[in-house]
Amino acid sequence: MTALTTDPRFVRTPPPGGSSSSRALLGLRGTLLLIQWQVRRQAQFLPLMAVVQTALAVSTVLGYGLLIGDVDGEAALFLATGAPTITLIVIGLVMTPQAMVQARTEGSADWLRTLPLPRGAFLAADLTVWTLLALPGLILGTIVGALRYDITYHLAPWVLPVAILISLTAASIGYAFAALLPPMITQLVSQMLVFLLLLFSPVSFPAANLPGWLRTAHEILPIEPMANLMRAGLAGQAFDASARDLITVLVWCAVAVTAAVLALRRRG
Repeated sequence: MTALTTDPRFVRTPPPGGSSSSRALLGLRGTLLLIQWQVRRQAQFLPLMAVVQTALAVSTVLGYGLLIGDVDGEAALFLATGAPTITLIVIGLVMTPQAMVQARTEGSADWLRTLPLPRGAFLAADLTVWTLLALPGLILGTIVGALRYDITYHLAPWVLPVAILISLTAASIGYAFAALLPPMITQLVSQMLVFLLLLFSPVSFPAANLPGWLRTAHEILPIEPMANLMRAGLAGQAFDASARDLITVLVWCAVAVTAAVLALRRRG
């Protein structure tokens, strides 16, 4: 922490009345340094986290197949295209808030807020790390699904930006409630979300399998739109996504980012 505190790129602040470009440059420089600090601080755990979330993607593809039994073509596509979405969402809604809880408990979150940087820089650095961490599981889960069920993807050119958007949205939501709720409540909420995501969200199975009231709830929640966008990006020959799906995810992302930034300012 000492090296980071004394780094002149951190302690230098723009003069009063400085231009917006100088403030933006300071924020960008601080964000890049915070990313380096987060990676170095968690260097021992990031590889393990990558392995865990990759195993989750693979086990989702294979485990649901064992539960279902004989998997037809449509079910195979749902499983193969749903696993990457589950991986991205779990990283954001579970691992991100738990890491935030750890930072608040050990005091590093409060220490970081003493640095002369915009509150958005802290959020941008954390979201970048968690978004990049989710990508290996997405790729491997997609490959395992294709090999296990002998399916062929029809990748859309926008599948990678959609994957980044899904990861960013999930991480923003997780970051927001981790910054707003007490640590114990945050851990309970994140654990409950895993249960709800795996069993009661139309990610690896059609929404028609759910009761009517739950289908209606998922029209407002971001999980089904995320899954629709990912399915359409991976297997456009069988699935499509609507503009409403994209708008829903973008709105949830904007609201979560705003809530997280406001929480950081309030606690700062």
